[in-house]
Amino acid sequence: MPSTTEVLVIGGGLIGLATAVELAQQGVEVTVITRKLCEAATQSAAGMLAPQAERLSSGPLLDLCLRSRSLYADWVQTLENLTGLDAQYWPCGILAPLYEADLIDQNSEPQFILDTEHQWLDYSALSKQQLGLSSDVRGGWWFPADAQVDNQALAKVLSAAAQHLGVTILEGVNVNTIKHQGNRICQISTPTSHWQAEVYILAMGAWSGDLLPIPIQPCKGQMLSVHAITPSHGEQPLQHVLFGTEVYLVPRRNGRILIGATNENVGFQSHNTPLGIQALLAAAIRLFPQIQHMILEKFWSGFRPTTPDQEPILGTSPYENLFLATGHHRNGILLAPITGKIMANLILSGTSDPLLDCFNCQRFGYDWHASF
Repeated sequence: MPSTTEVLVIGGGLIGLATAVELAQQGVEVTVITRKLCEAATQSAAGMLAPQAERLSSGPLLDLCLRSRSLYADWVQTLENLTGLDAQYWPCGILAPLYEADLIDQNSEPQFILDTEHQWLDYSALSKQQLGLSSDVRGGWWFPADAQVDNQALAKVLSAAAQHLGVTILEGVNVNTIKHQGNRICQISTPTSHWQAEVYILAMGAWSGDLLPIPIQPCKGQMLSVHAITPSHGEQPLQHVLFGTEVYLVPRRNGRILIGATNENVGFQSHNTPLGIQALLAAAIRLFPQIQHMILEKFWSGFRPTTPDQEPILGTSPYENLFLATGHHRNGILLAPITGKIMANLILSGTSDPLLDCFNCQRFGYDWHASF
């Protein structure tokens, strides 16, 4: 006999868990199945909440990201209250330093900025905001509303919150096939079992295209970390995220600094490379020279789930009980609160957020029924 549940979430990354938590808070029976929690893009990211520092162009994606950022503090607080754990949310603001070659007109307003809180800082003002910047820097933008969260801590908090709310999380489960009858999904199969649900949600990140004919490819990102605190320097010298044109540096309160990230279309090749790490270190040292004296900690890589237009796939599918929440590229952590909220509303009440039409899978024009 197949196992049953009201809602089956396929994928246990931040997006899948955030959606599961939203549904469980409204009394829905939810089961999450996932291959390996450690494979999720969440585990290998830096946790920046940076819709403006990321230079997103105005449009639906920026609107979605700004809405999600506005939810973040309260969302994290709710999760922490449920679990007693700390997600390490830090509204530290983000500095976007620029070199001479990056400057076109420091007095002009970039088109990607929509709020009134941003501020252009010349080198003198920027250096007062953050000590130790390279003399190559000529100025930069200050985005006080952008923030960060410890991605690995947040994943633990979300997992704990889901289980506290009664969500069943099954790790080590590979989905082999999805079966349909007419316009409804009727069953998914794993190597050891079958599952049936009233509603299915695909949230498999970079692996989503392995299961369904949707255009998602892995974009590999290499990263590394250094540790800034030494016996001669007892506090974190970097107090803001630095989002440079070549590299980003993300400080943690415990003294770590995360350095990222490469963008490589090499499939699922997970190893680090000397060329990738060398390029990151060179760019980081140029931006913040103290990096060269810090303790080298570790290297890792992960896979961003990337669509052709680098925007997520959200909402309905050609099958009335299959919903999609995947393809978030660089913005999965940032978009977790809003994705969980609008997906839960869509599933439970049929209420479709106006922005969902912009991210529907049908924009790519694939004939699902011919290939699924």
